[in-house]
Parts: sequence; C-alpha cells; structure tokens
Amino acid sequence: MRKTFPVERSIPDITQRRSRPHTRRKSAVIGLMLLIMMFTILMGIGLAQAFEPQKLQSLQRFDPNRVPIAANVMAAEIGTIDPVPANLQLGQELYLENCASCHIAIPPAVMPTQTWQVLLQDPQHYGITIDPLRDPNRRIVWNYVKTYSRPKADDEKTPYRIQDSRYFKALHPRVTLPKKADLGSCISCHPGVNQFNFRQLTPEAEKNAG
Repeated sequence: MRKTFPVERSIPDITQRRSRPHTRRKSAVIGLMLLIMMFTILMGIGLAQAFEPQKLQSLQRFDPNRVPIAANVMAAEIGTIDPVPANLQLGQELYLENCASCHIAIPPAVMPTQTWQVLLQDPQHYGITIDPLRDPNRRIVWNYVKTYSRPKADDEKTPYRIQDSRYFKALHPRVTLPKKADLGSCISCHPGVNQFNFRQLTPEAEKNAG
C-alpha cells in the first residue's frame, strides 16, 4: 500500500500580520499631522486677513507731511519759515550745517527746485570751489529742499541769483527790492536770519509789509 504523507501547511507569517496594524497606525498619525498643518495654515491666513484692513486703514490715515502739535508750537515760538515734519528735520539740519556756516541759509522756497538740484552737485559755487555733499547726506538734503521748493516753468531759465528768481519776488510782493539783491541784504529786513528766522521783521519792514 502506498503511503500518503500529509501536505505541510504553510506557517503563517506572524510578522506580516503584526506589521499591518502598525502601518495603519503610522498612516493615521501622518494624516493627523497633515490635518493639523492645514488647520494652522488656514488659521494664519484668517488672522492675516483680519488684521490687513486695520493695517491698510492705518497707512491711509498716516500723512508724512502731518506735523505734530509740538512741532507746530515750536515753529510758532522760534518763527521758522515752515514747520518741518520729523522725516525732513535731518535734511534741514544738514542743510543749515553745510550752508549757514559760510553764508546766510535762505529758505528753499526762494529758488526753484532745479536750482537746488544743480547747487547740491556743482563743486563750483559762486566763484569758489567747494566739496559737494556726498550720499547719503546729499539725498537727505535734496529731499528737504525739493519738498519746500517749486519747479520752474519749462520755458524759464534756471536762476542762480535771488534777484532773478520769480519765487523770491513773489515772496516779497510789496517790497521795493534792490536791483542786485544778495544774501547780505536779507538781514536789513530779517534780523533773525542767523537763526533761520525769516518771519521776524524790523519795524520798518513790518510797516512796509502792512
């Protein structure tokens, strides 16, 4: 009689069975982390959108030319030509430091913007050779004089003498100006020019201006 041997049954791989639940748990953890990341990103976007209108409103309300009350009070006390906002005060200080050390510093409004553009770069300064301002100081002063001056007309020559500037004449509507007005003649009507005070007038000048 022929013997038959039982067929060996394959032994199940216990490690494979055990690895399946572990893989599922790992996938669940990754999925949870992704959900947390997405939630965090969405929360960040929502907060940014919530604060953005307030930021835009604050930017719209900001006026760089707005002068604080303290600056207005100080300007009224010392009689300067114009209150200077904080972002231009350094430009005015550098302008006075470099110009008033040699001659009277005139208000930027007296000359056109194009005149200042040339004067700030030209080493030949009214018969003498100077060392022009260099950046960044030149740009800081330029922002100041550009703000407080007006451009000339297209068909108008660039004036380099105050008696040739129509803005100088416009600022002195009822004043009989000498034919050759120079910086030295300013003090005859403006005794406070050394303090950059052009609002203070001599009694005679006040009488003529009135």
